[in-house]
Amino acid sequence: MKKKIPTNLITGFLGSGKTTAILHLLKHKPEDETWAVLVNEFGEVGIDGALLQGSSARNDVVVREVPGGCMCCVAGLPMQIGLNMLIARSKPDRLLIEPTGLGHPQEIINTLQGDYYQEILSLEASICLLDPRNLEDDRYLENDNFRDQIHLADVLVANKTDLSCEDDRKRFEQFAKQLPEPHPVTAWVKQGELSVEWLDLPHSDRVAINPKAHHAHKSPQQDKTTEPVELKLPEGQLFLRKENKGQNHFSCGWLFSESASFSFDRLFSLIHAQTAQRLKAVAKTDQGVRGFNMQDGVVSIIEMEESPDSRLEIISSSPMDWDHFESQLQQTIIYQPAA
Repeated sequence: MKKKIPTNLITGFLGSGKTTAILHLLKHKPEDETWAVLVNEFGEVGIDGALLQGSSARNDVVVREVPGGCMCCVAGLPMQIGLNMLIARSKPDRLLIEPTGLGHPQEIINTLQGDYYQEILSLEASICLLDPRNLEDDRYLENDNFRDQIHLADVLVANKTDLSCEDDRKRFEQFAKQLPEPHPVTAWVKQGELSVEWLDLPHSDRVAINPKAHHAHKSPQQDKTTEPVELKLPEGQLFLRKENKGQNHFSCGWLFSESASFSFDRLFSLIHAQTAQRLKAVAKTDQGVRGFNMQDGVVSIIEMEESPDSRLEIISSSPMDWDHFESQLQQTIIYQPAA
């Protein structure tokens, strides 16, 4: 590589709006540049990658995902394999890395600054998004990963401000002032409207509060030294279900046959009725391909250009009756391939 690739981490806890923010950045990137995105998810079926690929279907954006666990773990093999292939195949002008919201970014930073990548990548500003309403919730304030994502950020962005109040803004400003120096650049935005200019800000070697706090469940893929195997449905099967757990959270995801189609209204009603911490989906519906994003009972809809299949993932802080949900989910299907 003649020139180091500018590289940015886009971090934030579950529901902070990382994927929406990356989509915004991709829409405003320089037209003559090719950008690559490496995205990691706690769940096994890969929703964020599908959302990014389906919403930005273009030749100058390349997306690769590392599902099923956390690429922040010390071994980091899935991350390194995915990253190496992404760089080799796309030769990007910029690289964005989105770790899982349950992950700790310290190990990713260590890897990117290690001997192997120091002549290839130029680590620039790490951007952390947070929902300012969470700054009055001890469940977040006492979570080591939540706090360290913030402490390692060069740019700290209060997102979803259209849902916040003036007290939330004052709380965010006071919180940011108490962070150790060098203080991060702070911003107050809505709907993930990050400035592309922030990506060029320098990376500072900030110190995590508890860099060893993260010890997430690792999927079987993370013990392999080969490329993670892409999920595929057995022939004639309508869907595949995959579960994961770790960091006091539980996930269950479904990958559906490319021929399956859903009733938009039924699927929306089912998603809206859920009380889980997080739900995302990409689905072929009778109204076209749609992305669904549910957080705190609010469902956002993303119109997508394409998707090869349909998939849905739930993340919950407590065990759920996945069988019951699965039976409800099947009732939203209006067409399925013959057995």
